[in-house]
Amino acid sequence: MGTWDAGPFGNDTAADFANTLGDAKLEVREALIRGVLTRTVDATGWLAEGEEAVAAAALIAAQCPGGDPIDTPYGPEKPMPAFPNDLRRLADEALARVISDEAGPASNWVDPADWKQWRANLTRLHTVLAPPPPSIPLFDVEQ
Repeated sequence: MGTWDAGPFGNDTAADFANTLGDAKLEVREALIRGVLTRTVDATGWLAEGEEAVAAAALIAAQCPGGDPIDTPYGPEKPMPAFPNDLRRLADEALARVISDEAGPASNWVDPADWKQWRANLTRLHTVLAPPPPSIPLFDVEQ
């Protein structure tokens, strides 16, 4: 596998996934992303699609408040559809699996010297994707 960057599309597998998304019809892209995220959340053992899940999470995070736009030549060239809110939770869960699996994508993605930057990028995505806490009124105000 070729790796050249600590960003979400910085390896061959993630860049290939971006190309697949770019080549897919607009109405199919959400299903491709949902499938990768679901399989990552449900995986036991090796996370076979961890790299794709990171790329998918970055695409969803880009649409969230505080998310960074995808600004890389290796990401999808065509705009992504507006993703439904439930994908944010799914992406957050998938990213948590990738972050916790140090023997999987983390060990293959970057050189040891770049691991801290890769981890910081994942933590940033995870922070953006984490659902906001529910607002609970402190006082019951009657009018």
